[in-house]
Amino acid sequence: MTQTRATIIAKGEVQRVGYRAAVEKIARKLKLTVFVENLKPYDVRIVAEGEEDVLNEFVAQIRITRHPIAPISVEDLDVEFGAATKEFEYFAIRRGDWKEELGERMDTAGALLYRSVELGTESVKIGWESVKTGKKMLEKRDSMLGKQDKTIEILEDVREDTGEITNALAFLKEIYRETSELRDKYGVLSRDVEAIKVKLKAG
Repeated sequence: MTQTRATIIAKGEVQRVGYRAAVEKIARKLKLTVFVENLKPYDVRIVAEGEEDVLNEFVAQIRITRHPIAPISVEDLDVEFGAATKEFEYFAIRRGDWKEELGERMDTAGALLYRSVELGTESVKIGWESVKTGKKMLEKRDSMLGKQDKTIEILEDVREDTGEITNALAFLKEIYRETSELRDKYGVLSRDVEAIKVKLKAG
């Protein structure tokens, strides 16, 4: 496979934020070689060798606009391709003066600590929002229970009304029965009276 070299200048928030370490991790994962180093005053220079399609993927991955932890923000990548020299066996961070490196590590640690505090604050806010949401859910539940109680009261009233209607129907049924009995008795009495009248006229 043909090897290609990519020389990349990264601009933005790329120094003293752990960007070189992120680039090294990506390069090793993609099995690229060469190095990454700081470029005064604010940029980072990356030289990588590998297959062209892998280098294109590498360029896409190191264009970090938002890192989950470190405050890395790549604003621009200036990329040039050329012939590979194959003089490097692995990818590494090319470090500068130890004092500068120590200062950068302290800055990186400070940035990460600040980001951790931000994430902690966000977690507290999320937790508070969860508490408020839970409180609202409890209020809604209480409201639903109140409505449920009202429904039960209405059902009890309906049941009582139904009982009264049933009693009324039973009462009407009893009246109808008694009325039917009276009508039958009246019919018998009427026939007896007519019979007596007939006898009196005959006598």
